[in-house]
Amino acid sequence: MRQMVLVGFLQAQNCTTLASAWRHPEARTDFTSAAYYQRIGQVLEEGKFQLAFFDDRLAMPDIYGGNPAEVVANGVRVVKIDPVVTLMAMGFGTRYLGIGSTASTTYYEPFDVARRFQTADLMLGGRVAWNVVTSVNDGEAHNMGREVHMDHDLRYDRADEFMEIVLSCWDGWEDDALVVDKASGLFAHPEKVHRLEYEGKFLKSSGTFTVPRSPQGHPVIIQAGSSNRGKTFSARWAETVFVAYPDLEDGKKQYADVKAEVARLGRDPEKMTVNTIVYPVVAETRAEAEDKMALIASLYKEVDGLSLLSEALNFDFKTKGLDEAFSNEELAGMSGMQAMRDRVMRVTGRNPTVRDFLEVTRRGRPRETAVGSGKDVADYMEQWFTERACDGFVVAGTHTPGTFEDFVRFVVPELQRRGLYRTAYTGATLRENLGLPHPTRGDWRLRA
Repeated sequence: MRQMVLVGFLQAQNCTTLASAWRHPEARTDFTSAAYYQRIGQVLEEGKFQLAFFDDRLAMPDIYGGNPAEVVANGVRVVKIDPVVTLMAMGFGTRYLGIGSTASTTYYEPFDVARRFQTADLMLGGRVAWNVVTSVNDGEAHNMGREVHMDHDLRYDRADEFMEIVLSCWDGWEDDALVVDKASGLFAHPEKVHRLEYEGKFLKSSGTFTVPRSPQGHPVIIQAGSSNRGKTFSARWAETVFVAYPDLEDGKKQYADVKAEVARLGRDPEKMTVNTIVYPVVAETRAEAEDKMALIASLYKEVDGLSLLSEALNFDFKTKGLDEAFSNEELAGMSGMQAMRDRVMRVTGRNPTVRDFLEVTRRGRPRETAVGSGKDVADYMEQWFTERACDGFVVAGTHTPGTFEDFVRFVVPELQRRGLYRTAYTGATLRENLGLPHPTRGDWRLRA
């Protein structure tokens, strides 16, 4: 029987992906400690989650107003510690949970990413994933010594080359290359360790990779592109995809489109999972959950939405009046998350205002909420899953660790009772627990 994937959506910062989360009275404040992340990991592992992953940006969301003071004062995602180091801390406090981290193809080098993630995968026994992003704004460019952020489609063109180099590095050692035979003196089979020579339009690499294969071969690839170019990139490279669909009917259509594109590229669509976001607000009764939701909604500030919109769209929203329409030139110049811009334009049917962006995107507020008892939330998830709008869910927290504790207490047992979700881990590696095959060396080269 087909069963759900569950992913914990995290950031290595002062709040969850919801900027107001740190204001919640039950939110822990020790977000710079290993104990904080280990507790979250242990809760997710208790709930048999396949994966936790850390989203990331390489800058504060300080494009709004051109000054960090307002976002710092309001704690709008301003602490961003290294997610790979955080991943390791969480990993050493868990045994089966897969853990992923974001790393940018725009601002890092392929060899560095390949070595860092393959090493982490070895250290955690084959439980690591890499969330591939192209980054979104000029703030990240400035922190990384660049003047401006690269154009949207060019970022993905560069990312294709980046993926080819990383996967070539991970193919550098065959699974049985390492021998370490002291009696014979043979350390590794030289014919099973392969040198890379690559030169593309954006990137080149020449050398022999230095990290052997892990128990799962190499890290799982995550992607969350939502633009047309991003979806093409996901269909080619991703092994699990994160999405945010506005409603069930749209989700079913887009889910079918993703699977069809994966099949068109010669990949098995059943071996790539599509997981949609959900913010569960759950309690013993629906009335209690609604009270919780009212508290969560009250924590939102307009600065949350405006600064996160500025970050995502690479445009300073403080330069516009709340009810002032954007010009065609301003809309065309938004180089960040273009799918977000396009959706707002499609919904409004005209040049949108700042208020339109706030209302349509609900940036800074939990949009995809499921509020109610464990049964209510399980009903919501079952419908999306059984009607083929997703293969699983990226569970986002309104505060931590409380959101995940409530979800594991109330929702997971209900999903298990219905046979929709596992009662035990099926293996020691992330690939085993996601139902993914061990990667064959060079299999990625068959994709268009």
